[in-house]
Amino acid sequence: MDETSDEPPTSAVLLDNCHFSQVVFNNVEKFYVPGGDVTCYYTLTQNISPRGKDWVGIFRVGWKTTREYYTFMWAPLPSAVRSGTAVQQQIQFKAYYLPKDDEYYQFCYVDQDGVVRGASVPFQFRAETEDDILVVTTQGEVEEIELQNKNLHRENEELKASCASLQKQNVDLQEELSKTQELQNSLESLRSNTEKLELELNSLKKENEHLKEQDDCREAELHQLKEQIQNVTSDKECLETKLKTALDHMDQLQSQVLNYEREVEYLSRTDREKTEQLESLKEENRQLRMTITQQKEQNKEFERCMEYLKGSKAKLSLCLSHCLQKEQQQNHDLMKELEEQKRLFQILQAKKNEADEENQKLREENDGLLRHLSQAREVSSFSVVSQAQAPIPAPEVEGLLFGNPYCGAHLGAGPGDVASIRKCPMCDEVFPEDIETSQYEAHVQSHLLECPLCSETFEKSNKQVFDDHIFCHGLE
Repeated sequence: MDETSDEPPTSAVLLDNCHFSQVVFNNVEKFYVPGGDVTCYYTLTQNISPRGKDWVGIFRVGWKTTREYYTFMWAPLPSAVRSGTAVQQQIQFKAYYLPKDDEYYQFCYVDQDGVVRGASVPFQFRAETEDDILVVTTQGEVEEIELQNKNLHRENEELKASCASLQKQNVDLQEELSKTQELQNSLESLRSNTEKLELELNSLKKENEHLKEQDDCREAELHQLKEQIQNVTSDKECLETKLKTALDHMDQLQSQVLNYEREVEYLSRTDREKTEQLESLKEENRQLRMTITQQKEQNKEFERCMEYLKGSKAKLSLCLSHCLQKEQQQNHDLMKELEEQKRLFQILQAKKNEADEENQKLREENDGLLRHLSQAREVSSFSVVSQAQAPIPAPEVEGLLFGNPYCGAHLGAGPGDVASIRKCPMCDEVFPEDIETSQYEAHVQSHLLECPLCSETFEKSNKQVFDDHIFCHGLE
């Protein structure tokens, strides 16, 4: 329906936010003949500044938003605009794009923000009918008709007063709500009908002069006049009904406007919250991308470490196998040596027990000799002294490793002549024969390291072998 492929700027702005007085449409006909071009005349007041995307559209009466236009034309910019002065403009709509029905339409001036700045009175696209009627009647009938006309005139005056009151109310409501445009159109139509009735009454007065000469057709013409009066009365009742309906509709529209405002406010608040949530999600997404990038770099580093560890593990496994073999061989040698030491210790322990028994016997013999020596002193002090100075022979004990400890020759011997069997197999330290076995074993144990997992022992001097052994347990 448009003459150009470009869509005009529209909006969902309601009638409350429009300003219909900034553009005034002039010379708007009540009817436009279908099939012909239509020229629209309008005046730009000093309260509006025309812009390049302003447009004039034809809207069906009862429209709600500027998106409901039927057709449109771009509004030309004035050639010279003086501030504070009104400018006359005109636009021609081609017949091809005009409506083909007989609904009521109106011109609307819409700026490039989609806001209505002016609206015309309603009009139709149809041929104007001829309503002139010639009536012939008598003087009495004329007087009766005049009386009826006076009644109609009085009713029209009352209707005018009612229309004036409604118009005042309409002006008040228009200041509060711009939704009263439809009501204003109805009032304009009612005013035009009233003017038409006045014209018809004047025409009837003129025609009454001819009624006296046309008595033959009085009844038929009177009947037609009565039908006209009835039509006028019905039209009046219809207008009153429409006016009441328009007022009720205006109240409904006002409540709808309030609901729309609350809904728009709620949607605006929801939009702001959605925008904030979107910004927050964008920030979280950016951080997640950074985290994923860092994770990928860490994964690559981890893969490189795993490759290195695999190579190191192969080398370490080979090294550990050699170490384990060497360690097992050392452990085997140490166990054999330890078994040999234990066996030697048992032999020495048995010999020590035999020596202790032999020493006990020698102490008893020494006690007997001492008693015999005391008896000999009583016989002769000289002999006692001589015997005391002479060495006391001790019986030879075959198989006694340490000899008789109470023999005079042994008493005078140095510590180097007595061989001890308490010798540490680790450090070759020699212990006296009266040392406790537990002390000796504790000393030998101090040179060893025991595995807490398998109880295997190692020399402290081979601590590296012990550490490798513990490490092998960790690999298992």
